[in-house]
Amino acid sequence: MKLGFVSDSLGGMTFDALLDHAARLGVSGVEVNTGGWSTAPHFDLKTMKASADARRSFANAFESRGLEIISLNANGNPLHPTQPEQAECLKDTIRIAGEMGIKTICTMSGLPAGRKDDLMPNWVVSSWPPETQEILRYQWDEKLLPFWTEIAKLARECGVERIALELHGNQCVYNVPSLLKLRTAIGPVIGANLDPSHLFWMGADPLVAVEALGEAVYHVHAKDTMLNAPVQAKTSLLENGSLVDIAARSWSYITLGFGHGEEWWRQFCYRLTMAGYDGWLSIEHEDVLLNSLEGLEKSIALLKGVAPVAPSDFKPQAI
Repeated sequence: MKLGFVSDSLGGMTFDALLDHAARLGVSGVEVNTGGWSTAPHFDLKTMKASADARRSFANAFESRGLEIISLNANGNPLHPTQPEQAECLKDTIRIAGEMGIKTICTMSGLPAGRKDDLMPNWVVSSWPPETQEILRYQWDEKLLPFWTEIAKLARECGVERIALELHGNQCVYNVPSLLKLRTAIGPVIGANLDPSHLFWMGADPLVAVEALGEAVYHVHAKDTMLNAPVQAKTSLLENGSLVDIAARSWSYITLGFGHGEEWWRQFCYRLTMAGYDGWLSIEHEDVLLNSLEGLEKSIALLKGVAPVAPSDFKPQAI
């Protein structure tokens, strides 16, 4: 496996400072945020789309430091009913990736409104009352499937081979069954960006998810979640409080090892290996209490201790 991190993890730094730190920290690459929910401080989508010179200069900045561009990440809601720019960001990201020879794109599946003419996305998380099923039918049949049929065609035209969808709350694809449902409908261009932090707070087991997804794991975000048991006992894991009020929340994103210890991450990496995954572990630092650089350093140190790197060379002895 290769180790890297998401560019927004050091979003307050300049592009050159970010890459210098990446080289110093001994990672192999950086995953680049291009827009969506990100302000994309290190990537000017409009300029990169228009200028081959800008794309070459961007790639050269990585190569000169011995780094790779892990993927481009358009993490937003491309099916937002009133923000068409979100979908355009994804499409432009795919086009730019094609121009740069980048084969993997990370994004979200999208979450549309619950019916025609609604203005807000609607995430259904239960099967009652009955109108929830009509919402799901509308979202999948009339919005999600037509959109991803179009996006898959664009990806093929641009030479992008893998679209890794993050299993994320407030998206149509948020767990193993919903990912596999879309993959079955659209084809193998669709796979998972497996981020255990989201599965933790939704009550799923990322270790089981690895096995269930198998070859559909296209990318991994390394991010941890702290489950705050005393608060959870009162409020459940359905949490809509402030992201920065950690003490009051039932769960929070946290630096690797602070929510789940080294032994858990060791098992996670081993399960990925068992499933045949030998791709990137891309750290996404979103801990609001720890300094971003310090948190990233601690996360890198943990993964360097547990992630397999060299290929297996075991062969049974002839007896």
